[in-house]
Amino acid sequence: MVPSEHEPGSRSTILAAGQRIMSRKGFSAVGLTEILKEAGVPKGSFYHYFASKDAFGEAMLSAYFEGYHDDMDVLFAKPGLTAAERLMLYFAAWRETQGAFECQGRCLAVKLGAEVADLSEPMRLALKAGTTGIVARMAEAIEAGVADRSLSTVEPPAELAASLYHLWLGASVMVKIVRTQDPFETALRTTRRLLGMTLPPR
Repeated sequence: MVPSEHEPGSRSTILAAGQRIMSRKGFSAVGLTEILKEAGVPKGSFYHYFASKDAFGEAMLSAYFEGYHDDMDVLFAKPGLTAAERLMLYFAAWRETQGAFECQGRCLAVKLGAEVADLSEPMRLALKAGTTGIVARMAEAIEAGVADRSLSTVEPPAELAASLYHLWLGASVMVKIVRTQDPFETALRTTRRLLGMTLPPR
């Protein structure tokens, strides 16, 4: 009998286990046996939900970005703050999660992006959809900042949001290479300049 979605061995349990391992080791380096052991499920449960490891990878990325988008939506709706303050909270959270040397499942896009985009078209498309959703939410936050006058920029919000996402994604990779937070310090200064923010973050 295959467990329900809310029991140990469920689809969500398997996805969470894979996310924890792959955020540390990458996609190719992790075998099915390791995922099953981490999740505590038999092989039959895995294949009930996923036709292959690639199908699992696609579902894992989709679930990761769904949670990421939900967190962004909650943050960008936080009351009592300007749009600029919400954006600074977002980048502070990025720095905390994406820059951690031991990610514990929180930096999957940074870890897997370049690797799986060349391995699997469905996984590449899941990455594309997920990152597109991130940029769209950032663009809406920038638009809100221009409207409430907490930001000052003439660049189109969608283009600026894409530039900032690329900046922070690159900084995340460099943090792992140099093993310091310096790339994030540079990214933050550049971000504040591009957004027309002159006051220090609260």
